[in-house]
Amino acid sequence: MKNLPIGIHTFSDLITQNYLYVDKTRDIHNLFARGGKYYFLSRPRRFGKSLLISTLKEIFSGSKELFKGLWIYDKIDWKTYPVIHIDFLGLKYGNKEELIETIEYLIAQNAALYEIKLKENGYDKRFRELIAELSKKNKVVILVDEYDKPIIDFVEKNKKDIASENRDILRNFYSVIKGADEYLKFAFITGVSKFSKVSVFSVLNNLNDITLDEKYATMMGYTEEELLHYFPVPGAHSETMDKIRTWYNGYSWDGKRFVYNPFSILLYFEKKAFADYWFATGTPTFLIKTIREKDIPVMEFEKVEADTTTFESFEIEHMEITSLLFQTGYLTIKGKDVTDDGTIYQLSYPNKEVRESFLKHLLIDFTEKRSIESLKILRKLKSSLNENRLDIFFTTIKSLFASIPYDIFIQHREGYYHTIIYLLLRLAGITIQPESESNIGRVDAVAETETHIYIIEFKIGTSEEALKQIKEKKYYEPYLSSGKVITLLGIGIDPEQRNITSYLPEQLTQ
Repeated sequence: MKNLPIGIHTFSDLITQNYLYVDKTRDIHNLFARGGKYYFLSRPRRFGKSLLISTLKEIFSGSKELFKGLWIYDKIDWKTYPVIHIDFLGLKYGNKEELIETIEYLIAQNAALYEIKLKENGYDKRFRELIAELSKKNKVVILVDEYDKPIIDFVEKNKKDIASENRDILRNFYSVIKGADEYLKFAFITGVSKFSKVSVFSVLNNLNDITLDEKYATMMGYTEEELLHYFPVPGAHSETMDKIRTWYNGYSWDGKRFVYNPFSILLYFEKKAFADYWFATGTPTFLIKTIREKDIPVMEFEKVEADTTTFESFEIEHMEITSLLFQTGYLTIKGKDVTDDGTIYQLSYPNKEVRESFLKHLLIDFTEKRSIESLKILRKLKSSLNENRLDIFFTTIKSLFASIPYDIFIQHREGYYHTIIYLLLRLAGITIQPESESNIGRVDAVAETETHIYIIEFKIGTSEEALKQIKEKKYYEPYLSSGKVITLLGIGIDPEQRNITSYLPEQLTQ
């Protein structure tokens, strides 16, 4: 097996230094074989966007010999075009002055590669001049990597002014592309999100957004066929392969074909151990903070329905959590229903790595418990439910709530207590169906072990009220044929004490 290209996203380095390259050139060929000119593609971080841009750069630079043995090698005329490569990764843009300086640096860097001396003043005029000068040799290719990084890095509440200023500057910068149409052969832009107010989308109305296009659904990430072909997997039906699927497969942008996270796969084969490799490279502090501050029901992320507007735009002023989670890779498309009225997408966590890591960080943030403390609590909860020891279960939970600092407690909201218990049960490995729905209403949670099913209802008030609601609404009916012991469980919450004050179990007699 060739060397694993961990952290390497320069195509020429992969080929010349004997690194593994999973051949995606057939998908790439589709971009220009169909006569397209302007493209935009959104994918999460560390999903191969930079490698794709680098590959396109070598194709348009006519570097045919780098592609020997790859699908595209004998499929195109290897003409050479001047390429402008814009990449904001690792550069400064902490305020508008820094961003302007960075843009001017990128323009000067591209001009120097072709020994062009620019005469105009102002980054927009110099960009236009660079394109015009390069086009004297041949039509120009523009490749923009991480176009939105100067915006996305500042979407937190106290930094939105920086994001807005940077967006306005980028609007001017990208608008040059529209006026340069006669000089351009091809333009490809990547990023994490789609800001509709950035002129690359509001002005370039012929830009083809291929983010959800089925033709390009597997252009990034590894398919199962690619994994089995390129990596030393012991077989499609092996226990190891099942674990790899559970941990790292599950990403989809068309709801039909699924891909593995390329970064996590490379690290797994390097270290021969399962871990949250992708998640660890960028803890979603802003997302977790937003969820807690807005008291967003975490349980709903297990199954989210969305329409096309969720994916079409992303605004600094009005950021919707589902759009945020999807565009940053914490939710993905698991299926879709196409009707005469439009398309409805089903979203959920991609895989075990993302789900468990995300929930663990939420639990730590909601409770201020260190990871090792949380692990001890989870083990205790799991064993108590498996053994039907509700006394131990609730003593453990009450102790946890009592230790949560006052300043992070969200008072007078059932949802907060519900979220904590959901996180505890989910991470403890208990099968849980949050807000399980029947034809007569929704119960707060259903927890299931190998032998027991617990129908759970929370109430700000008494456990008697909670139990009464379960019985009146007959939330237990969908589980009567399970063959398991069914326990109805009412939980009373006192917001003044910031804790569960009572619980009332009742075993259902079938």
